[in-house]
Amino acid sequence: MSRRIILETASVVVCTMVATMVIALAAGDIKVSSFFSISGSWPLTNLFPWRQLYLLDRTPAIILVVSALFFAAYSYKNKELKSWRKAAVFLLLFLIIGPGLIVNAGLKDHWGRPRPREIIQFGGKKEFLQTWQKGVSGGGRSFPSGHSSAAFFMIAPFFIYRRSKPSLARNWLVGGVLFGVLMSITRIVQGAHFLSDNLWAFSIIYLVGLWLSAAMKLDAAELLTERENYA
Repeated sequence: MSRRIILETASVVVCTMVATMVIALAAGDIKVSSFFSISGSWPLTNLFPWRQLYLLDRTPAIILVVSALFFAAYSYKNKELKSWRKAAVFLLLFLIIGPGLIVNAGLKDHWGRPRPREIIQFGGKKEFLQTWQKGVSGGGRSFPSGHSSAAFFMIAPFFIYRRSKPSLARNWLVGGVLFGVLMSITRIVQGAHFLSDNLWAFSIIYLVGLWLSAAMKLDAAELLTERENYA
């Protein structure tokens, strides 16, 4: 693994851990969620645009992957699209491993952190737990946010184009982050996740994309070379 990947990984991990500690010391999870809770209820839950964003869920991520798979399949007729094959495999694996296996099937289903609407401070019956405090498996599905991880997944093309088309890559990164932040706000407004749940959702997704792209040697320059060979 290249030194660049290791340094980038270390940077993301350190920044996430520092931010987590700041949130914990400032009681940020409780304070942020308290802005949207009134006497144990979450009045904005079903209002526009939060309800619509909640229902949108993984749709954009699935559309992105299916579109890539379509172009990959069509590349067997049009050789100029051959580069889409590797990109499509990357996107599919990224979606399965990141939002699918690690976030939802792994951490979310088994870490046991209660949601904001389930804790005593907001009228529930469960105790508040920090992100690093493992609860009872299946006893809480707050950490990390599944919806936010699927939204942050939209940064995926960034890892495909970051070297050969940095401007396009930045657009995907900014767009994906903004969509993820909007979905994160939605889930906080609805009492479903804490601020730190969404922070970790982004970090996990970014690291999965980083390491998977490195493992697959997914370099946009390499893909463009392949495309030129069939032009």
